[in-house]
Amino acid sequence: MNLDFKIKNLLLICLIFLGVFNQYYSQVTNIGGFKTGADQPEVYLPLLKGKTIGVVTNQTGLMSDKTHVVDFLVKNGIKIKSIFAPEHGFRGDADAGEKVKNGVDVKTKIPIVSLYGNNKKPTPEQLKGIDIVVFDIQDVGVRFYTYISTLTYLMEAGAENNVEVMVLDRPNPHDGYTDGPVLKKKWTSFVGMHEVPVVYGLTIGEYGKMVNGEKWLKDGVQAKYTLIPMKDYHKKLRYSILDKPSPNLPNDKSINLYPSLCFFEGTQVSVGRGTDLPFQIYGSPWTTSLPYQFTPKPTSGAKDPFLNGKLCYGENLSDYKTDLRELNLEWVIKAYKNYKNSELDFFLKAAAGKNLWFDTLAGTDELRRQIIAGKSISEIKESWKSDLNKFEKIRTKYIVYEN
Repeated sequence: MNLDFKIKNLLLICLIFLGVFNQYYSQVTNIGGFKTGADQPEVYLPLLKGKTIGVVTNQTGLMSDKTHVVDFLVKNGIKIKSIFAPEHGFRGDADAGEKVKNGVDVKTKIPIVSLYGNNKKPTPEQLKGIDIVVFDIQDVGVRFYTYISTLTYLMEAGAENNVEVMVLDRPNPHDGYTDGPVLKKKWTSFVGMHEVPVVYGLTIGEYGKMVNGEKWLKDGVQAKYTLIPMKDYHKKLRYSILDKPSPNLPNDKSINLYPSLCFFEGTQVSVGRGTDLPFQIYGSPWTTSLPYQFTPKPTSGAKDPFLNGKLCYGENLSDYKTDLRELNLEWVIKAYKNYKNSELDFFLKAAAGKNLWFDTLAGTDELRRQIIAGKSISEIKESWKSDLNKFEKIRTKYIVYEN
């Protein structure tokens, strides 16, 4: 064994140790020969030559040199008929839930078709003349983050219209573990289309394989599905993300806390939209016994944030050091116990005849009922085990990368 080989092995062991055991997970670049799907054009360009394609992407569709995949494909002579934009738009600057309009990309003059709002699924007319749709978006590995729903609708439309779907895979910042309640069919929505847990431990490319393989698309159809896998990717390491996945997930800290704090979106508590620390703080005007104070105000990523202009009391978790490879219920339970307001319910009311938004995010009404009943965190997590074990048997079939 030569010295160079020993040094390389020692470096890899150190990086793995940092990724797995560091108190707050390390996001490191260029581990060994790591490459995203987009950074392997030698694999996918030959499959696209002579084809007319569509591209589903946003600001995260970047190669390692920060070239956007759309610009790279155009430069290499690939004919792109349409760019399809998910929630937050092609440039990723729209608020959560904000309607994204169709348009034209200023740089390439390619038409942009929104896949958010009333048109979440490409229509036959929008796919007409397209041979392959390339999907390249940085996901965050959490069920209620809507990019996996966009992929699902794309695959469904592809299967129905004989259009191939090609996924250029990217890292999952919550890979290598599963946690949270598994969605019950009654709570199916755009923020939860399948019976999977909140954290499902698959890359977006693996997730698409699972949806296809389990015949979860409408009427059991299956898409022609091509995965361009990453090179030298490890599910328990953490990799740098080239651009923020959406306006209110600006950094690795917010992404790390997102699975645990997003439940607050179904309550009277702010998660810091309209501040410099979205998804790194929480609070409300009514949780006055909590120590941290902030006031949400309009920002570019939150034009009318929840509790706009109101002084909120809560906690600042931006320096929270523990590696959250689990879903943390401590904060939502603490806020519920500290919430004191006779005029408002902690859990947000929904429109008549619809589920509470908290239940929709959780994928079940059981978690809300457990919190109200005063169940302990260990009791709540114990209740998830059976469904998580069942899901794990499905998940295992579609794992492409080493744990």
